[in-house]
Amino acid sequence: MSTPPQASREGPQAPVLVISDSTDDDPVGLRSSPVPRLLLPSALFSAEEYQRAPLVLLDDRSYTDFTLRHMPRHSGLVVVLVDPDDGSIYPRAAAIGAEAVIRAGDNLSWLHLRLHDATGCRYAHWEELLAGGPAAPPPPAGS
Repeated sequence: MSTPPQASREGPQAPVLVISDSTDDDPVGLRSSPVPRLLLPSALFSAEEYQRAPLVLLDDRSYTDFTLRHMPRHSGLVVVLVDPDDGSIYPRAAAIGAEAVIRAGDNLSWLHLRLHDATGCRYAHWEELLAGGPAAPPPPAGS
């Protein structure tokens, strides 16, 4: 597994950047994640915040304003789809170099894993995750 580019930088790691013009304080559904996040509207994030972020989550409702900023491609850009019937998001996400498109509220396990991977797993609470010890194997089939 490769190391995220920001992991090798000196000093504290930048938070995950969530770009959303929504008034919802948790537009992606990450309230339970311990990974630091910076939630900013598409007009207010700086180019430096965008480039330093180990992962960028773009609310699809902010897509147009985001593209007007002419940001360079970011290897950790994920578009979060709010309207599940919007089939036009996939070619639009490809046009800006997004690595994935997910639906808000769906695939949260994948997204949480991706958040931890992007931040070098430094925010994972391994003690809590492994507290129960190894799980018992499932019973044999037919028993």
